[in-house]
Amino acid sequence: MAASSDKTTPDKSLFQQVSPGSPILETQENPASLRSFYLDGPAGRLEALLNQGHANAPYVTLLCHPHPLGGGTMHNKVVYHAMKVFHGLGWPVLRFNFRGTGLSEGTHDGRAESEDVHAGLDWLAAQYNKPIVAAGFSFGAAMALKASSTYPSVHGFAALGLPTHAEGRDYAYPYLQSCTFPKLFLSGNRDQYAPADQLRSVADSAPEPKHLSLIDQADHFFTGHLPAMQTALGQWLRETFPENPIPDLNSEDPQPSKTERFAP
Repeated sequence: MAASSDKTTPDKSLFQQVSPGSPILETQENPASLRSFYLDGPAGRLEALLNQGHANAPYVTLLCHPHPLGGGTMHNKVVYHAMKVFHGLGWPVLRFNFRGTGLSEGTHDGRAESEDVHAGLDWLAAQYNKPIVAAGFSFGAAMALKASSTYPSVHGFAALGLPTHAEGRDYAYPYLQSCTFPKLFLSGNRDQYAPADQLRSVADSAPEPKHLSLIDQADHFFTGHLPAMQTALGQWLRETFPENPIPDLNSEDPQPSKTERFAP
């Protein structure tokens, strides 16, 4: 079979499995720092959450969730734990539900979600006028990477569990060549949707600067290894963006308040 017939950009067939483990109730959100609202998206309103950061934060973050048909939402466990790392630096963090997910309007497409990401980037650029470090998990990483590849305000990208193989097909990212900002490829070395050799090839194809980090024994969902994922992400952020002057807010003890339910 020709290579062109089994390599494509991620679509609606990816990751329709639910992450292992039951949803859990997260109660450590500071109501003063959490804003719930709607973005104007290309297919209708997009349900969004903003973890408001420090007024002097040098960067802002957009963080995208995994495949909706597998139960992925902005409350996904991996996405939530990644948000804590970015927000711990004092950075504002925007999450939203893709079209047709949660209270977001529209219908799931599988490709057009990159346009939803673009709407989120536009909102951050208009609200903050600061450089953006974008990120995503799984399907969200693929959609956010595509939208970020040509977005002028994006100054860095963290791809968590970027898919390279699913349902007998390989997935390519030709737009990586446009991504000259710093890039992190962070996955488990037992990721069933991103075999280590394939992810290494994807990372090798990307221009510098870039960094590949594989969490030992971790699967696609970082099951049992979320703290290791957070450590690797935080280390890359501190090393790549050392001008960040904000203290690590995770050292504070937030008071239990608004609840957030994790989805797979």
